[in-house]
Amino acid sequence: MSRRFLFPALRWPFFLLVALFFVLVFVLFSGAVMLAFHRLGIPPQVAVTLFTFALVGSFINIPIAEEVTYEPVIRVHSAGLFGLLYSVPYFDWEERKTVIAINVGGALVPVSVVIYEFIRMIEYSQYGLLVNTLLAVAVASLFSNAVARPVRGLGIAMPSLFPPLMAVLLGWAFGDGNPTVVAYVSGTLGVLIGADLMNWGKMKKLGAPMVSIGGAGTFDGIFLAGVIAVLLV
Repeated sequence: MSRRFLFPALRWPFFLLVALFFVLVFVLFSGAVMLAFHRLGIPPQVAVTLFTFALVGSFINIPIAEEVTYEPVIRVHSAGLFGLLYSVPYFDWEERKTVIAINVGGALVPVSVVIYEFIRMIEYSQYGLLVNTLLAVAVASLFSNAVARPVRGLGIAMPSLFPPLMAVLLGWAFGDGNPTVVAYVSGTLGVLIGADLMNWGKMKKLGAPMVSIGGAGTFDGIFLAGVIAVLLV
């Protein structure tokens, strides 16, 4: 006997409200990202292209390395004695392979924005801002590495609000007249370098078949850290 938890008359209005909610969330999120790109001086057409690549690229992981580890495991084999079978446990080594990949939307797109900002600084001879930005990236990387923790079977985790708040403070401290750029670059590269690259050696011990840098796409810490920091500065 089947049970129905929703009255037929309420089913379509309910799903319609859910659909409208997700549309509203997407519109607000995309508007926030576009506003952040605008504050970074990115032309609207380029910003739309980057956001599109970020969304589509969220589903694309590019393998860049493969790490192999050997872990002790307990196996059982059967042994016979006087016609009786016994289960005998023994230690063995099992090979585990971990593929390390980089996500297009969650890592490559924000890094491309960082490269664009570096090129602009050099083009406009803003060498003081460039040096300050690199110092902010170094500080952000050290702090990100200090709070990041490997989570077995998942990846490298860190408090979600820490990177953008740290980037905002660094933007104010090292801004040199342009705290927005410093906040974005330090927030993005701070997470990428401090949380991911500086923990490269620990990734192979996470027990996951694949670890993706920026693997949550547009909702990953690398992407969101810079965007949120720009909006808060």
